Amino acid sequence: MDKRAVFETIDADRERFEEVAKAIWETPELGLHEERSSKALIDLLEAEGFEIETDIGGMSTAFVAEYGSGGPVIGILGEYDALPGLSQSASTEPDPIEPGAPGHGCGHNLYGTACAWAAIAVARAIDDGLPGTIRFYGCPAEETLVGKVFMARAGAFDDCDTAITWHPSDRNRPQLGSSLALDSLSFSYTGTAAHAGGSPESGRSALDGVELLNAGVERMREHVPEKTRVHYAITDGGGAPNVVPAEASVWYFVRAPDRDEVDRITKWVTDIADAAAQMTHTSVERRYITGCYDFLPNETVTDALWENMQEVGGVEFTEEQETFAREIQETVDPDRIEATLEKLPDETRERVEGRAVYGEPIKAYDEGEVSGGSTDVGDVSHIVPTAQLRAATWPVGTPGHSWQAVAANHEFGVEGALYAAKVQAGTAIDLLSDPDLVDRAQAEFVESRDGEYVTPLPEDVEPPFDVTAP
Repeated sequence: MDKRAVFETIDADRERFEEVAKAIWETPELGLHEERSSKALIDLLEAEGFEIETDIGGMSTAFVAEYGSGGPVIGILGEYDALPGLSQSASTEPDPIEPGAPGHGCGHNLYGTACAWAAIAVARAIDDGLPGTIRFYGCPAEETLVGKVFMARAGAFDDCDTAITWHPSDRNRPQLGSSLALDSLSFSYTGTAAHAGGSPESGRSALDGVELLNAGVERMREHVPEKTRVHYAITDGGGAPNVVPAEASVWYFVRAPDRDEVDRITKWVTDIADAAAQMTHTSVERRYITGCYDFLPNETVTDALWENMQEVGGVEFTEEQETFAREIQETVDPDRIEATLEKLPDETRERVEGRAVYGEPIKAYDEGEVSGGSTDVGDVSHIVPTAQLRAATWPVGTPGHSWQAVAANHEFGVEGALYAAKVQAGTAIDLLSDPDLVDRAQAEFVESRDGEYVTPLPEDVEPPFDVTAP
């Protein structure tokens, strides 16, 4: 199979690619509410002859698009949800289009579009005689760590042979590092309202329950493993100082490098929550919102991604795009840029330092590392051999989830997204063409994972349509 011809078909479709990516950027939607964004990708794939299944896992914006027949089945994971409060024009200074509205600060307008184009390119190769099936997974609500977890519970990935994906970033590199498994849950306390000045003895403060829970968790921190992360936000703390609050609630994230440790710490947090209710003579209700696994990188498929990154080459930016990137980078904290450079191997740092954007592929350097973040790609990686790459869609050192990233994802992020589309298409073609490559990926997967995947979701938990990304 001539992959060069496949890469050229993606380039030839650039105008349509950019139109879809920017249309999703211009209509940002929060997780589980991506009606227009998912429809744009469904319409695109349906027009290319893909068979579409919607409403996966009880989510109207989750779908699977399939092309071809027989094995192997190669999955490409796409996302398209935005972040709250990140509305931003394509400007080099803060300039919300609509203050408080969502924005694509994580580049998912590019993410889903690039994955769709990769799947389309592979479908055309299947028309030319390539065996097997390409499957695009339309995954909503990654920012709330929901979409793939509920799709996994529904069995969407069970008959997939390997999965690949990418994520917008400030560098082009394959990912061999892991992430933190997570539980997202809330605790709602109910007490008795009273006049805080006139008759406080007749009240029972729900806020006291929340504060005692938080205080207990702070004492727990000394006794959990170093890489554990526990964050919380009081989402309801009462309305006025002179009223004993009858209701109060707090939202928790519990993270750790593996799923078992998250389960253990979540149980500990729940015990503290129950004890806080006893101490305050209030009642507490726990709501499990979602949970996810750590990311388990598959080196065999990651090596194939790296080979294709080299084959595609780098990303070339125009002088105008580099000027825009430089102006964006000047608004980023220099310490943040320096911290980014410090993570790079010395030789790579010498090449990247001083550049506003860097488009050359960088070999994976994070093997064995565990990031402080979480992703629901982790659940997929415990079901099927999975690999992912990062591609440069914003300036070096720019933090994700920022107004700078939103602006860059509109102005020149398409270049990195096209690169990611080609790399994924080339890797999928390698997997479809070489059964031995798939066999080796699956053998590594069986050896590296710790038992069968078990959903972290309790049976009665439904997709949390009322929860937006923190």
